[in-house]
Amino acid sequence: MAPIEALLFDVFGTVVDWRGHIVAKLEAQAARYGEELAGTDWGKFTQDWWSAGLKEIGRIATGASQGPLNSDVLHRLVLDEVLDSPEWAHVGRLWDETVRQSINFSMHQLNGWPDAADGLHELRKHTIVASLSNGNVRMLVDLSKFAGLPWDMIFSTEFFDTFKPSNHTLLVIHPSRNPKAYLDAARHLSLDPECCALVSAHIQDVRGAANVGMRTVYVRRPGEDIDESTGQHVEVQSKENGGDVDYMVGSFLELVDVVKRVNAAE
Repeated sequence: MAPIEALLFDVFGTVVDWRGHIVAKLEAQAARYGEELAGTDWGKFTQDWWSAGLKEIGRIATGASQGPLNSDVLHRLVLDEVLDSPEWAHVGRLWDETVRQSINFSMHQLNGWPDAADGLHELRKHTIVASLSNGNVRMLVDLSKFAGLPWDMIFSTEFFDTFKPSNHTLLVIHPSRNPKAYLDAARHLSLDPECCALVSAHIQDVRGAANVGMRTVYVRRPGEDIDESTGQHVEVQSKENGGDVDYMVGSFLELVDVVKRVNAAE
């Protein structure tokens, strides 16, 4: 087995806690409207917005849609659609262009998970660390500065005119239909896919990388990879336990030990 020469990280949900920050931002915004928005379930609103974005990303990644490849533009289009829906129209009537732009821009200012920055700093001592995210370039640059993320390289799927697989139904059925982002990221690092490992909190992302020969690291994060039908975390197992993931870790600091162990064996 080749050493792990590069780790490619999914960002939203894996490196940064997008959900917690967005909910807090929405709650602060809602407080300005007093009783008009009192009792609104901002956790559900956040999930509805995110889920609608993932569905559109899935359609674009599989060629079923010709939607925007810039995630800022995509998120804003989806935000407007959600605010026009019957469930959230009472919010949409109150939010003008300035508020909507502010909410959309909040994706640029997200806190990392507690282990993220320290873990990435430590991992850089042993291998290349790079993002591989559906976020657009400016979003990822702003986010990295805000959260103190020490990337060696920022890869955005915007570079490759595509999106990575999401946990959308189309890609659950056809997880290997769009390998471009994974292959192009490895190519730009002058590495074969088997010398790279994809780190993600999303099983379809992991499987997409595995389909091109990358090794895979699954990190479980609160609120990520929830089965909407059961409300429970999806079942994921390592290969040694009969599953399809090479390594499962609870934090990036735990991943440091994995990388050191794998590379020391070479």
